[in-house]
Amino acid sequence: MRMNIGNEIVKWRRAFGMTQEAFAAKLGVTPQAVSNWECGKNLPDVEKIRQISKTIGISFGVLMGEEGSSKSFEWDVKGVQFSEDRMFTRIKTAAEHNGLLQTYQALYYAKLAHNGQLRKKQKFSCERPNYIVHPLEMTCHLQSMHIEEDEMLAVSLLHDVCEDCSVTPEELPFSDTVRHSVMLLTKHKDPALTKEEVNIRYYDGISHDRIASIVKLIDRCNNVSTMAQAYSNEKLDEYIVETEAFVMPLLKVVKRSWSEYGDLTFLVKYQLVAVMESVKVMLMTAQQ
Repeated sequence: MRMNIGNEIVKWRRAFGMTQEAFAAKLGVTPQAVSNWECGKNLPDVEKIRQISKTIGISFGVLMGEEGSSKSFEWDVKGVQFSEDRMFTRIKTAAEHNGLLQTYQALYYAKLAHNGQLRKKQKFSCERPNYIVHPLEMTCHLQSMHIEEDEMLAVSLLHDVCEDCSVTPEELPFSDTVRHSVMLLTKHKDPALTKEEVNIRYYDGISHDRIASIVKLIDRCNNVSTMAQAYSNEKLDEYIVETEAFVMPLLKVVKRSWSEYGDLTFLVKYQLVAVMESVKVMLMTAQQ
Protein backbone atom coordinates (compact mmCIF):
# COMPACT_ATOMS: atom_id res chain seq x y z
CA MET A 1 0.00 0.00 0.00
CA ARG A 2 2.85 2.39 0.87
CA MET A 3 4.45 1.82 -2.52
CA ASN A 4 1.14 2.12 -4.40
CA ILE A 5 0.31 5.42 -2.72
CA GLY A 6 3.88 6.64 -3.18
CA ASN A 7 3.85 5.78 -6.87
CA GLU A 8 0.51 7.50 -7.41
CA ILE A 9 1.65 10.64 -5.58
CA VAL A 10 4.85 11.00 -7.57
CA LYS A 11 3.07 10.25 -10.88
CA TRP A 12 0.37 12.86 -10.41
CA ARG A 13 2.64 15.44 -8.79
CA ARG A 14 4.90 15.31 -11.83
CA ALA A 15 1.92 15.37 -14.20
CA PHE A 16 0.97 18.73 -12.72
CA GLY A 17 4.56 19.95 -13.01
CA MET A 18 4.94 20.38 -9.24
CA THR A 19 8.18 20.00 -7.33
CA GLN A 20 8.23 18.17 -4.00
CA GLU A 21 8.69 21.56 -2.34
CA ALA A 22 5.64 23.08 -4.05
CA PHE A 23 3.53 20.00 -3.35
CA ALA A 24 4.60 20.02 0.31
CA ALA A 25 3.68 23.68 0.62
CA LYS A 26 0.17 22.98 -0.71
CA LEU A 27 -0.29 20.24 1.89
CA GLY A 28 1.34 22.08 4.77
CA VAL A 29 4.05 19.45 5.29
CA THR A 30 7.81 19.30 4.79
CA PRO A 31 9.42 18.25 1.49
CA GLN A 32 11.03 15.41 3.41
CA ALA A 33 7.57 14.07 4.31
CA VAL A 34 6.61 14.06 0.63
CA SER A 35 9.88 12.32 -0.24
CA ASN A 36 9.25 9.65 2.40
CA TRP A 37 5.73 9.02 1.03
CA GLU A 38 6.93 8.76 -2.54
CA CYS A 39 9.68 6.26 -1.79
CA GLY A 40 7.39 4.19 0.43
CA LYS A 41 9.12 4.84 3.75
CA ASN A 42 6.05 6.31 5.43
CA LEU A 43 2.29 6.23 4.88
CA PRO A 44 0.19 9.42 5.16
CA ASP A 45 -2.70 9.24 7.60
CA VAL A 46 -6.23 8.91 6.21
CA GLU A 47 -7.09 12.61 6.41
CA LYS A 48 -3.82 13.54 4.72
CA ILE A 49 -4.55 11.00 1.96
CA ARG A 50 -7.92 12.67 1.41
CA GLN A 51 -6.18 16.04 1.18
CA ILE A 52 -3.64 14.63 -1.28
CA SER A 53 -6.34 13.09 -3.48
CA LYS A 54 -8.17 16.43 -3.60
CA THR A 55 -4.97 18.35 -4.37
CA ILE A 56 -3.92 16.15 -7.29
CA GLY A 57 -7.47 15.55 -8.52
CA ILE A 58 -7.87 11.77 -8.34
CA SER A 59 -10.29 9.72 -6.28
CA PHE A 60 -9.51 8.48 -2.81
CA GLY A 61 -10.00 4.91 -4.04
CA VAL A 62 -7.40 5.20 -6.77
CA LEU A 63 -4.86 6.64 -4.35
CA MET A 64 -5.55 3.82 -1.87
CA GLY A 65 -5.17 1.19 -4.58
CA GLU A 66 -8.64 -0.26 -4.11
CA GLU A 67 -9.47 -3.11 -6.48
CA GLY A 68 -11.15 -1.90 -9.64
CA SER A 69 -10.44 1.75 -8.82
CA SER A 70 -7.36 2.17 -10.94
CA LYS A 71 -6.94 1.62 -14.62
CA SER A 72 -3.91 2.13 -16.77
CA PHE A 73 -4.50 4.16 -19.92
CA GLU A 74 -2.04 4.05 -22.77
CA TRP A 75 -3.41 7.02 -24.69
CA ASP A 76 -1.21 9.55 -26.39
CA VAL A 77 -2.37 12.97 -25.23
CA LYS A 78 -1.71 15.44 -28.03
CA GLY A 79 -0.53 18.92 -27.17
CA VAL A 80 -1.40 20.17 -30.67
CA GLN A 81 -4.52 19.10 -32.56
CA PHE A 82 -3.51 20.49 -35.97
CA SER A 83 -0.23 21.18 -37.72
CA GLU A 84 0.97 24.77 -37.24
CA ASP A 85 2.54 24.86 -40.71
CA ARG A 86 -0.56 23.47 -42.42
CA MET A 87 -2.87 25.94 -40.67
CA PHE A 88 -0.57 28.81 -41.59
CA THR A 89 -0.55 27.68 -45.22
CA ARG A 90 -4.34 27.22 -45.27
CA ILE A 91 -4.94 30.76 -44.03
CA LYS A 92 -2.26 32.25 -46.29
CA THR A 93 -3.64 30.50 -49.38
CA ALA A 94 -7.20 31.66 -48.66
CA ALA A 95 -6.00 35.21 -48.03
CA GLU A 96 -4.12 35.28 -51.34
CA HIS A 97 -6.96 33.68 -53.30
CA ASN A 98 -9.69 35.93 -51.87
CA GLY A 99 -7.70 39.15 -51.68
CA LEU A 100 -7.82 39.33 -47.88
CA LEU A 101 -5.05 41.87 -47.44
CA GLN A 102 -5.46 42.48 -43.70
CA THR A 103 -5.70 38.77 -42.97
CA TYR A 104 -2.51 38.19 -44.94
CA GLN A 105 -0.70 40.96 -43.07
CA ALA A 106 -2.11 39.88 -39.68
CA LEU A 107 -0.90 36.33 -40.26
CA TYR A 108 2.73 37.43 -40.43
CA TYR A 109 2.32 40.19 -37.83
CA ALA A 110 0.88 37.79 -35.23
CA LYS A 111 3.50 35.13 -35.94
CA LEU A 112 6.29 37.65 -35.39
CA ALA A 113 4.66 39.22 -32.31
CA HIS A 114 4.10 35.84 -30.59
CA ASN A 115 7.53 34.50 -31.58
CA GLY A 116 9.07 32.64 -28.63
CA GLN A 117 5.81 32.48 -26.67
CA LEU A 118 4.42 29.07 -25.73
CA ARG A 119 1.03 27.77 -24.67
CA LYS A 120 0.55 26.54 -21.10
CA LYS A 121 2.35 23.36 -20.08
CA GLN A 122 0.33 20.21 -20.78
CA LYS A 123 -0.38 17.82 -17.90
CA PHE A 124 0.23 14.60 -19.81
CA SER A 125 2.37 15.72 -22.70
CA CYS A 126 5.91 17.00 -23.02
CA GLU A 127 4.84 19.25 -25.88
CA ARG A 128 4.81 23.03 -25.41
CA PRO A 129 3.00 24.31 -28.50
CA ASN A 130 3.96 27.67 -29.92
CA TYR A 131 1.40 30.27 -28.85
CA ILE A 132 0.61 31.14 -32.46
CA VAL A 133 -1.16 27.77 -32.71
CA HIS A 134 -4.07 29.25 -30.74
CA PRO A 135 -4.97 32.13 -33.10
CA LEU A 136 -4.28 29.89 -36.09
CA GLU A 137 -6.77 27.31 -34.82
CA MET A 138 -9.33 30.04 -34.18
CA THR A 139 -8.97 31.47 -37.66
CA CYS A 140 -9.22 28.04 -39.30
CA HIS A 141 -12.29 27.45 -37.14
CA LEU A 142 -13.91 30.58 -38.59
CA GLN A 143 -12.93 29.60 -42.12
CA SER A 144 -14.41 26.12 -41.65
CA MET A 145 -17.75 27.86 -41.01
CA HIS A 146 -17.38 29.72 -44.32
CA ILE A 147 -16.47 33.05 -42.73
CA GLU A 148 -14.04 34.87 -44.99
CA GLU A 149 -14.54 38.44 -43.77
CA ASP A 150 -11.13 40.09 -43.97
CA GLU A 151 -11.34 42.20 -40.81
CA MET A 152 -12.83 39.41 -38.68
CA LEU A 153 -10.10 36.95 -39.65
CA ALA A 154 -7.46 39.60 -38.99
CA VAL A 155 -8.89 40.27 -35.52
CA SER A 156 -8.92 36.53 -34.82
CA LEU A 157 -5.20 36.38 -35.59
CA LEU A 158 -4.41 39.55 -33.61
CA HIS A 159 -6.76 39.23 -30.63
CA ASP A 160 -4.02 38.49 -28.05
CA VAL A 161 -1.24 40.65 -29.50
CA CYS A 162 -1.92 43.72 -27.37
CA GLU A 163 -2.50 41.75 -24.18
CA ASP A 164 0.53 39.49 -24.52
CA CYS A 165 3.09 41.31 -26.67
CA SER A 166 3.34 44.86 -25.27
CA VAL A 167 1.66 46.41 -28.30
CA THR A 168 -1.04 49.06 -28.01
CA PRO A 169 -4.09 48.97 -30.30
CA GLU A 170 -3.08 52.35 -31.70
CA GLU A 171 0.22 50.86 -32.90
CA LEU A 172 -1.41 48.11 -34.94
CA PRO A 173 -0.93 48.83 -38.68
CA PHE A 174 -4.48 47.83 -39.55
CA SER A 175 -7.87 49.45 -40.16
CA ASP A 176 -9.73 51.37 -37.46
CA THR A 177 -12.27 48.54 -37.29
CA VAL A 178 -9.57 45.94 -36.59
CA ARG A 179 -7.84 48.13 -34.02
CA HIS A 180 -11.12 48.83 -32.22
CA SER A 181 -12.12 45.17 -32.01
CA VAL A 182 -8.67 44.11 -30.79
CA MET A 183 -8.83 46.89 -28.18
CA LEU A 184 -12.15 45.53 -26.89
CA LEU A 185 -10.71 42.00 -26.71
CA THR A 186 -7.74 43.18 -24.65
CA LYS A 187 -8.54 42.74 -20.96
CA HIS A 188 -7.12 45.42 -18.67
CA LYS A 189 -6.65 44.78 -14.96
CA ASP A 190 -7.87 47.50 -12.63
CA PRO A 191 -6.81 47.37 -8.95
CA ALA A 192 -9.86 49.44 -8.06
CA LEU A 193 -12.21 46.75 -9.39
CA THR A 194 -12.90 43.17 -8.38
CA LYS A 195 -12.31 40.40 -10.90
CA GLU A 196 -16.05 40.12 -11.48
CA GLU A 197 -16.36 43.87 -12.06
CA VAL A 198 -13.50 43.71 -14.58
CA ASN A 199 -15.29 40.88 -16.40
CA ILE A 200 -18.59 42.76 -16.42
CA ARG A 201 -16.93 45.78 -18.01
CA TYR A 202 -14.93 43.63 -20.44
CA TYR A 203 -17.81 41.52 -21.75
CA ASP A 204 -20.19 44.48 -21.91
CA GLY A 205 -17.76 46.29 -24.20
CA ILE A 206 -17.37 43.25 -26.42
CA SER A 207 -21.13 42.68 -26.67
CA HIS A 208 -21.65 45.91 -28.63
CA ASP A 209 -19.15 44.98 -31.34
CA ARG A 210 -20.03 42.30 -33.88
CA ILE A 211 -16.48 41.27 -34.78
CA ALA A 212 -15.21 41.28 -31.19
CA SER A 213 -18.21 39.20 -30.07
CA ILE A 214 -17.72 36.52 -32.72
CA VAL A 215 -13.97 36.31 -32.14
CA LYS A 216 -14.48 36.07 -28.36
CA LEU A 217 -16.87 33.16 -28.80
CA ILE A 218 -14.37 31.30 -30.98
CA ASP A 219 -11.57 32.18 -28.55
CA ARG A 220 -13.45 30.70 -25.59
CA CYS A 221 -14.51 27.68 -27.63
CA ASN A 222 -10.87 26.95 -28.42
CA ASN A 223 -9.70 27.49 -24.85
CA VAL A 224 -12.46 25.34 -23.34
CA SER A 225 -11.61 22.57 -25.79
CA THR A 226 -8.03 22.40 -24.47
CA MET A 227 -8.40 23.56 -20.85
CA ALA A 228 -8.35 20.07 -19.32
CA GLN A 229 -4.81 19.60 -20.63
CA ALA A 230 -3.32 22.57 -18.82
CA TYR A 231 -5.52 23.78 -15.94
CA SER A 232 -5.64 22.59 -12.35
CA ASN A 233 -9.00 21.41 -11.05
CA GLU A 234 -9.46 24.74 -9.29
CA LYS A 235 -8.76 26.67 -12.48
CA LEU A 236 -11.11 24.41 -14.45
CA ASP A 237 -13.89 25.16 -11.99
CA GLU A 238 -13.18 28.89 -12.17
CA TYR A 239 -13.08 28.87 -15.98
CA ILE A 240 -16.37 27.00 -16.27
CA VAL A 241 -18.07 29.44 -13.88
CA GLU A 242 -16.79 32.43 -15.88
CA THR A 243 -17.87 30.86 -19.17
CA GLU A 244 -21.38 30.20 -17.91
CA ALA A 245 -21.68 33.67 -16.36
CA PHE A 246 -20.36 35.74 -19.27
CA VAL A 247 -19.76 33.79 -22.48
CA MET A 248 -23.07 31.92 -22.63
CA PRO A 249 -25.01 35.22 -22.35
CA LEU A 250 -22.77 36.63 -25.10
CA LEU A 251 -23.96 33.78 -27.32
CA LYS A 252 -27.52 34.99 -26.83
CA VAL A 253 -26.51 38.56 -27.67
CA VAL A 254 -24.93 37.45 -30.95
CA LYS A 255 -27.91 35.28 -31.87
CA ARG A 256 -30.31 38.14 -31.16
CA SER A 257 -28.30 41.01 -32.66
CA TRP A 258 -26.69 39.31 -35.66
CA SER A 259 -29.01 36.52 -36.72
CA GLU A 260 -26.87 35.65 -39.74
CA TYR A 261 -24.51 33.86 -37.32
CA GLY A 262 -27.16 31.37 -36.17
CA ASP A 263 -25.17 28.35 -37.36
CA LEU A 264 -22.03 29.63 -35.65
CA THR A 265 -23.75 30.22 -32.30
CA PHE A 266 -25.34 26.76 -32.46
CA LEU A 267 -21.99 25.05 -33.07
CA VAL A 268 -20.14 27.09 -30.45
CA LYS A 269 -22.84 26.45 -27.84
CA TYR A 270 -22.80 22.74 -28.64
CA GLN A 271 -19.02 22.58 -28.21
CA LEU A 272 -18.92 24.66 -25.03
CA VAL A 273 -21.73 22.79 -23.29
CA ALA A 274 -20.51 19.34 -24.34
CA VAL A 275 -16.97 19.93 -23.07
CA MET A 276 -17.94 21.76 -19.88
CA GLU A 277 -20.52 19.18 -18.82
CA SER A 278 -18.00 16.38 -19.41
CA VAL A 279 -15.36 18.19 -17.35
CA LYS A 280 -17.90 18.81 -14.58
CA VAL A 281 -18.54 15.06 -14.31
CA MET A 282 -14.80 14.35 -14.11
CA LEU A 283 -14.29 17.01 -11.44
CA MET A 284 -17.17 15.69 -9.38
CA THR A 285 -15.87 12.12 -9.74
CA ALA A 286 -12.43 13.24 -8.57
CA GLN A 287 -13.96 14.65 -5.38
CA GLN A 288 -15.66 11.37 -4.41
